Amino acid sequence: MRKVITYIFVLLFAVSLTSMAVHKYYVAVFQLDYVPAKKTVQMTSRIFIDDLEATFVKKYKKKFYLGTSTEVADANEFLKKYFSEKVHVKINGKEKAIKFLGKEIEDDVIICYYTFPAEQAVKTLEISNTTLFESFDDQQNIIHTNINRYKKSLLLTNEEPKGLFEF
Repeated sequence: MRKVITYIFVLLFAVSLTSMAVHKYYVAVFQLDYVPAKKTVQMTSRIFIDDLEATFVKKYKKKFYLGTSTEVADANEFLKKYFSEKVHVKINGKEKAIKFLGKEIEDDVIICYYTFPAEQAVKTLEISNTTLFESFDDQQNIIHTNINRYKKSLLLTNEEPKGLFEF
């Protein structure tokens, strides 16, 4: 009987470890840097390709094969459209248009580059970022800034999709 109890305990322990290992985190990271000489705020995003691809399939009803040799020809246009819908920035209280510059692939991450005009020194930056929120309830978008030599960060979630930085 003791062997049976030990066996059951070991089996339950192994199952609990296995179930913890398959938990997936949904995180994207956005870095915003103010470049006074260029009068712009530059933004870089790092998003897992499989998460973005799943969202695109759901939203646009087609597979894009992002980062592969069979990537669809108009993938950049869809990236531009998607991020202009999902990321909104106000600098000093004024809404700024996002400009998608391009992308590159690093392992299983797509890195996208954008700019926002910033004609005057940045005193406040408000960001609304709902990237991937339509696909993953527990999606978290981490926002890092480096503006006027101040480094600040915040976490955006489905419950709190926007934040304000003051410099």
